[in-house]
Amino acid sequence: MSILIKNGQVIDPATQKDEISDVLIENGVITRVEKGIRVKDAQVIDAKGCYVMPGIIDMHVHLRDPGQTYKEDIESGSKAAAKGGVTTLVAMPNTKPVIDSPDRVNYVTIKADRFSPINVLQAGAITVGQKGEELADIEGMVKAGIPAISEDGKSVMNALLYKEAMEIAAEKNIPVLAHCEDKNLVNGGCMNEDANSREWHLPGITNSVENTIVARDIVLAAETGAHLHLCHCSTKESVDMVREARKAGVSISAEVCPHHFALSDEDIPSAEDTNYKMNPPLRSREDVQALKEGLRDNIMDVISTDHAPHTFEEKNTSMKKAPFGIVGLETAACLTYTELVLQGYLTPMQMAEKMSYNPAKIVGIDKGDIQPGKIADIVIFDPEKAYKIDKTKFASKGRNTPFDGREVTGKVMATIVDGRVVYEAEA
Repeated sequence: MSILIKNGQVIDPATQKDEISDVLIENGVITRVEKGIRVKDAQVIDAKGCYVMPGIIDMHVHLRDPGQTYKEDIESGSKAAAKGGVTTLVAMPNTKPVIDSPDRVNYVTIKADRFSPINVLQAGAITVGQKGEELADIEGMVKAGIPAISEDGKSVMNALLYKEAMEIAAEKNIPVLAHCEDKNLVNGGCMNEDANSREWHLPGITNSVENTIVARDIVLAAETGAHLHLCHCSTKESVDMVREARKAGVSISAEVCPHHFALSDEDIPSAEDTNYKMNPPLRSREDVQALKEGLRDNIMDVISTDHAPHTFEEKNTSMKKAPFGIVGLETAACLTYTELVLQGYLTPMQMAEKMSYNPAKIVGIDKGDIQPGKIADIVIFDPEKAYKIDKTKFASKGRNTPFDGREVTGKVMATIVDGRVVYEAEA
């Protein structure tokens, strides 16, 4: 079945094309991108007033599968992704058991092939069991198809071991996705160290927790030649260090999550609302501003979600005891458009670059591009649609979001993967 997308504003970062065009998809592949296409027997999608962009590639997702499928599983997480315009995601390896071997990579690949409407790529852990004591079988996992290695959820504190992993990553030409957190400096912290943490008598997390490991990882990347991708950056100093590292010729990229540019620590309503507890924590307005400017100035390359579902029961406790993390797959596009595009920080083209084109280049996949000959992974996005986020309508099992009830503009109307419509919004 052919699909003809009519009258949409095609935004393609690969060619910098930004104009009203039709897109014809045949046998899962884009065959024509031009005005006035007419064909017989095609499914026609009228995209008038909408952006037609390459499907979103989310480099940072926790699917909780295997081991914690009561929080999320490959099927539910993938359906949430499709609803959010995501056509490819990278799953983090901090599952139970940890994805630290080819067999466990294969488990995810096989299950995703069966149950996921989108493309699921599984990252491999850096150390066995993420214990930080010995390297996992990185070479074996590369053969099994991992696009990257990551210890996400923690940092590898043993710098020598981490350097060895970086050397293997450089040799295998895969990036290292770095969660930058000095666990000794955390010291039980559960939110940003600020006036609120002091007033509420809660242990704080300073910027140095992130900054010290960012600096270390940049030094190691420079020495090993590995590509370093910094996950969920939250501090102004991280932006500064990425800028300087790139000037120095380090192979580096960095992501920002929507919660870190849409909220600051001042938005936390109370010490009891654990939907505002994430790691890294919500930072100061100064940090938020630096992140927005870093995205605007193309210092920060990627917008990812760090989608981290938890149950109501797990979150329904004290700020100290609740797990870190919020869901994000179904809110990333609208928050990016509302907070960055409408506020003048990003153009729609930059939004597509940071949510699709750049991630594709970093993980080494031939996506993020809607030229003829490319696989048809496409999102149709209505930039005029205003509504309130409603967590009760999420496809994810997770409802842990601080954005419930927030007014946003911009809605995913359809998601197409491999030339198949895998999600359509209700009219």
